[in-house]
Amino acid sequence: MRKLIVALVLIALAVALVSLLNQNNGYAMLGFGHWTVEGSLAMFILLDLALFLTLYLAIRTLARLWSIPDRWQRWRRRRQKQRAQNSLASGLLDMAAGKWKSAEQKLIKHADISEKPILNYLNAARAAQERGVFAKRDSYLKLAQESMPSEQLAVSLTQADLQLSNDQIEQALATVTHLRKIAPKHEYVLKLSKDLYLRLENWSALKQLLPDMVKSGIASKDELNELEVKIYAGLMRQAVAEVDRERISTVWNQIPKHLRSHADIVEIYIQQLQSGGGDDEAESLLEKAIEKNWDERLVELYGLIEGKRQDKQLNRAESWLKEHPQSPALLLALAHICLRSKLWGKARNYLEASIGAKPSAAAQHELGILLEQMGEKDLALDSYRAGLELTSECSDVRSWEYDGRLVQNGKDDTSAPDLRQPLDAPVPSTAESA
Repeated sequence: MRKLIVALVLIALAVALVSLLNQNNGYAMLGFGHWTVEGSLAMFILLDLALFLTLYLAIRTLARLWSIPDRWQRWRRRRQKQRAQNSLASGLLDMAAGKWKSAEQKLIKHADISEKPILNYLNAARAAQERGVFAKRDSYLKLAQESMPSEQLAVSLTQADLQLSNDQIEQALATVTHLRKIAPKHEYVLKLSKDLYLRLENWSALKQLLPDMVKSGIASKDELNELEVKIYAGLMRQAVAEVDRERISTVWNQIPKHLRSHADIVEIYIQQLQSGGGDDEAESLLEKAIEKNWDERLVELYGLIEGKRQDKQLNRAESWLKEHPQSPALLLALAHICLRSKLWGKARNYLEASIGAKPSAAAQHELGILLEQMGEKDLALDSYRAGLELTSECSDVRSWEYDGRLVQNGKDDTSAPDLRQPLDAPVPSTAESA
């Protein structure tokens, strides 16, 4: 519509101009030496316009002819860039489809003319790693760094990620250490550092890393709590392995209060207290931990503590039965306390109740020993066999010694000696224990 209006306006102007010239053509004369040219003004104007258009078109044509080489080069560069983009896109699609060799070839083919060659080289490095060609992977990473030196962080992150996924721990440690220097707060640097330190079980480094992880928000609260437990449990295990009681105490004092009732940490510390004769401290600590955070492992461990007041320990454990009457760990712990207190009848009842709540090899074995010492050898043998079946489900143990015979897969073998430890005191008969 717009073009039509413009055309109509031009036609109207042309008609007006022709009408004006018909009414008055004017007069013009040009002189040059002895030559003179006379004619109407309209003719001269038309000749001038024609000459101008001729010169303009001639100049434009010459200019276009002159620029042909430059325009050819620009077209060629555009075509190359388009081919490079198509090659990059096709290579990325092959990577998504798991076609690593094809992806690597396409990514490298036009990398030198790509607008962002670093993308080609980094993805080619990943494809090379998937193929197991690690020398090529490293060369691509080097080319990526050389193509864009300003993107050192991106190259190093990719390098560390690839090294970690290929279990090249020493190389990954060097790369992550470098990353921690140039970008210590970067979220992905923190994640890679966490993964690496967990594999190395470098709990001290993880402890230093934890505040930055909390600030960055890269993990949920539950994930951070789980990591915190792993860190302090790992530090405790390291101190235990070094048999350094002073360091064990130091680590324990550094543990936040909200973690001092966590089973993974408390269990390690309690076992060290027991081995050092600190049963009273272990008993008190376990009672507080169990009251704050009920855990079957801690309850079972409580039954192994030999406190000075067995009656007090028994009363405390029995008070927990009100809230946890079907806890197999609590019932087993009560049985252990009763055995140390020589309450044979109660011990048997608690062992049978523990087995009834949830059968376990430990409870069956303890019951077998008690029944054998009480003279009920047939029942004891049944208990040993039941314990053996439970044990064989989760280990390679296939036999148990009983009364000078080897109980194996439900059969007896008289060639094996009795290796069990007897109870500290003689056990009365069934009638007396009742």
